[in-house]
Amino acid sequence: MRTTVTESSPEPEPEPEPPPAPHDMAATSAERQAWGKSARKRASRGTLGYWTDADREHDALDTILAQSKIRLPDLTPIRHQRMAASAWNYYRGAAAVMAADLASQPDSGLTVQLCGDAHVLNFGLWATPERRLSFDLRDFDETLPGPFEWDVKRFAASLIVAGRENRIKPARAAAAVTAGMQAYCRRMRRYATMPELDIWYDSTHVDSLISYFEPADRGRVSIHIEKQRKRRTSRGAFAKLTTMAHGRPRITEDPPMRVTVSDDEQGDLVDHLLAGYRLTLQEDRRALFDRFTAVDVVRQVVGVGSVGMQVYLVLLEGRTGADPLFLQVKQAGPSVYEAHARPGGYDGHGERVISGKRLMQSATDIFVGWGSLHGKDYYVRQFRDMKIIPTTDLIAPRLLEFATACGETLARAHARTGDPVAIDAYIGKGRKFTAEIGRFAGLYADQNERDHAQLVRAIASGAVESSPG
Repeated sequence: MRTTVTESSPEPEPEPEPPPAPHDMAATSAERQAWGKSARKRASRGTLGYWTDADREHDALDTILAQSKIRLPDLTPIRHQRMAASAWNYYRGAAAVMAADLASQPDSGLTVQLCGDAHVLNFGLWATPERRLSFDLRDFDETLPGPFEWDVKRFAASLIVAGRENRIKPARAAAAVTAGMQAYCRRMRRYATMPELDIWYDSTHVDSLISYFEPADRGRVSIHIEKQRKRRTSRGAFAKLTTMAHGRPRITEDPPMRVTVSDDEQGDLVDHLLAGYRLTLQEDRRALFDRFTAVDVVRQVVGVGSVGMQVYLVLLEGRTGADPLFLQVKQAGPSVYEAHARPGGYDGHGERVISGKRLMQSATDIFVGWGSLHGKDYYVRQFRDMKIIPTTDLIAPRLLEFATACGETLARAHARTGDPVAIDAYIGKGRKFTAEIGRFAGLYADQNERDHAQLVRAIASGAVESSPG
């Protein structure tokens, strides 16, 4: 455990009422810049690096346990065990803890569509509708409108936590934070001068991602991506995850990761949830979906923070009988930011997740949609579909380069949904912003270790139930 030395909080200034937002879409660049600069009075850049748990208004363990209310009771012990495995795993599962902590600090008021869980492994590659690999944010369970720096801080702290997990020298992990923040600032300044359509159409394809790496590393990165690209498809999943039973393909069980559900539960999901989901698809994609028939459903356990949420894996077959399609149907609960930010205004949390995904990503899976069943909201997406998700041990030797790619990608998502002119004006030249975010990242990584230790102690004492899985 590291000893944390926390600098004293800067003298708080009286928080002024924010100036009126630009009156309409015809606001001039000068008005938008003035709005961004005025946000420094609401949350000065010099306070962005401040953190102390003395300001907390919640207990981290209580916040984690409160999330069990909407989860399957037989799976929550697995969630606790996975989170206790390491400080990095804890960070991945503790978005609710950090949301409450971020909300305890002054914020800029410069609103974007938040990813909500922008840690470094929530960036990855997958296929666009044109079947090109694109690098982007990939997880939107917590998406909601909120201050742009909340995503930035979660991303920056994740680099320090991931670096410690892989025994990266502290100076190198700090340099990765600096690289990521400089990339964010640099790209946001560029977006502040770009036409709206150019921002919307901007993207990072796989060749551009590879170019971030040193020439000596590009070959290894390319080989890894190409191997994963071929394996991580519905056909690849079909070969790995199914067997034939009575002449029909069935998803193999692997308790507790995959568990067969009853015929009644399968029928409910297909006849009601998927029927409702179908109506959320664009008409052309609905026509394509109608060419597939559901043949099997299992319950899944996925991730760390998502463990305990109801998740299904659905196998569908096309008309040829040799054309599999896997869909993942995942329960969507309230965003961890809903108690701290304005609501999204959607009828259900599945719609909130998919709408946020479409707003932030440069290209989105053709089969994304949402539905509900028995009072629970769900969203639907393709399972895998060339999704290439990094691991901390894979990116650790190339953390600076990967952080740079992530920083630019996060800036693009924020520029699509917020005001890049105002955000750029708030950031200014970027030196102070980068330094303060870096300071926060180190302090919060220390906090994360203390919170992780609290969970480990609670499990060891028997106060919190855990089980392997």
